[in-house]
Amino acid sequence: MNDEKLLTSMLHTVQMGQVGIRSVMKNAIGTQLKVELKAQLKEYDTLEKETLSLATSKGLSLKDLNPALETMSTMMSKVQLLGGEVDSKIAGMLIQGNTRGMILGVKNLRKAKKADPKVCELANRLLNRENINIQKSQQFL
Repeated sequence: MNDEKLLTSMLHTVQMGQVGIRSVMKNAIGTQLKVELKAQLKEYDTLEKETLSLATSKGLSLKDLNPALETMSTMMSKVQLLGGEVDSKIAGMLIQGNTRGMILGVKNLRKAKKADPKVCELANRLLNRENINIQKSQQFL
């Protein structure tokens, strides 16, 4: 896997996180969960900017997440939030999304044996963020 593919995958992971959080943010009931969602979204925004900046510095132009995936994700979130225990459902969805992101990230890093160390460092930061998000989301289950 080359730098461009790794950076594109990271961008899409971050953008899916942003879409997921934005699609459930207004449904959160508890104040603590709302604060946590805003914090996670801010981290994803920062990682998105850093990913795009690193790509630009390497002369790469990354494609954004497919808009159809954004639409499907938003619709799925609405369906999953039907019924009670909304905050717990949101936390579960966050954990599932972060877990999928971690699995993909680890696989991609293993394939990226010759990737630029700066790209690998950013990919590892994303993995670390996903792990932190899982830990923080568990309290809302």
